[in-house]
Amino acid sequence: MSKQFPRVDLILPVAAILFLAAQPVISARASSLPQAGPAVSPAATAPGVELPCHRIPNLPEAAEWYFSPDGEYLIGNAKGPSDTAYHVYISSFDGQDIRRINDKGEDACSYFFPDGKHVLWTSTRDWPDLPKGNWHDANDYPQGAEIYSSDTRGGDVKRLTNNKVYDAECVVAPNGQWILFGRQIDGKMDLWTMDIDGSNQTQITFTDDWQEGGAQILPGGETIITRAWKRQDQGRGRGMMPMQIFTLKRDGSARKQITSDEATHWAPYPAPDGRHFAYVRVLAEPGGRLNWEIYLRNIETGEERRLTYDPAFDGFPSISADGRWMTFSSGRGGKPEERALFQHIMDISSLGVGPRRGQTYGGERIPSSDHQRRSEVTRRSGAGKYLRSIPRSNER
Repeated sequence: MSKQFPRVDLILPVAAILFLAAQPVISARASSLPQAGPAVSPAATAPGVELPCHRIPNLPEAAEWYFSPDGEYLIGNAKGPSDTAYHVYISSFDGQDIRRINDKGEDACSYFFPDGKHVLWTSTRDWPDLPKGNWHDANDYPQGAEIYSSDTRGGDVKRLTNNKVYDAECVVAPNGQWILFGRQIDGKMDLWTMDIDGSNQTQITFTDDWQEGGAQILPGGETIITRAWKRQDQGRGRGMMPMQIFTLKRDGSARKQITSDEATHWAPYPAPDGRHFAYVRVLAEPGGRLNWEIYLRNIETGEERRLTYDPAFDGFPSISADGRWMTFSSGRGGKPEERALFQHIMDISSLGVGPRRGQTYGGERIPSSDHQRRSEVTRRSGAGKYLRSIPRSNER
């Protein structure tokens, strides 16, 4: 199921991107974006300079992409020229090798297994007769969204869930032995775990007032980081949902709130050092305009650094296993009336968030084998070779 895209200047017309948690794609109108709360730090609006970044060539509109373990490929959602819906694609770091994994139904969240040979993804492919729903409206998530695994060519497809509810927002644990995902039942969203063959499906959050989702697993494999909003806020509609970030253990215990001010804190992704995470914050800028930007935050101290400075939407950050690169979805460079996102890469090697042998971060020790594997990425990564060939500038 491979397919090659034409060059960027020939790609498909503008279309809406699938957003999580009742959030819009991107808009020039502030009224369509989540509202930032009253507590916005002075640093949030201070001028700054981005680290070098560029758009991945040849990819069409795309959002929510994640690195392969070796950093040479990424997986995420895209809509190719012949697609009638968004599907899961894999792309090489340089955009020269792009392939579609599935061509049935509508697809969403995806992730690589640690072996780099298998992938995890969400699709409605087996329930064509169910109402389509709306991936970016928590009040109307697609029922029959199931979780699948396959190889990186779209073969050997295995269905892991079977319940006609919303199962999505899935990731694989660093040891490759279990899966974390979100499930919505009767409007209530919670975190679940299961074995990689779909067995032992276990609910781990039972909060009545919080809707957890978009969760990730810290490098040590035992701590989860997630965003959540209060269920009563969901009815406030688009642009009106404060969100907070929490950590908890694999079994749901030791829940700890990381952010607290009345703002939108969204899409957390842990750095390989186990003590930092990237996330999206909605800023209230002068004049009342709302802007989505990416921050890096220390889990323990709360110290933050703003990473993106663009008036367009910047979101869905994820970090390579060696801590050198961050990929994110952005509307930068588009026309004001466009609602399109494209995938970008930022060089964050200067931030020092890569794995460190024998040290404990966030209460977890990073295994030496993980350190050795991830350090090897830096040495032989095709991603590194590609980036060294492009100009070292803040390319937009």
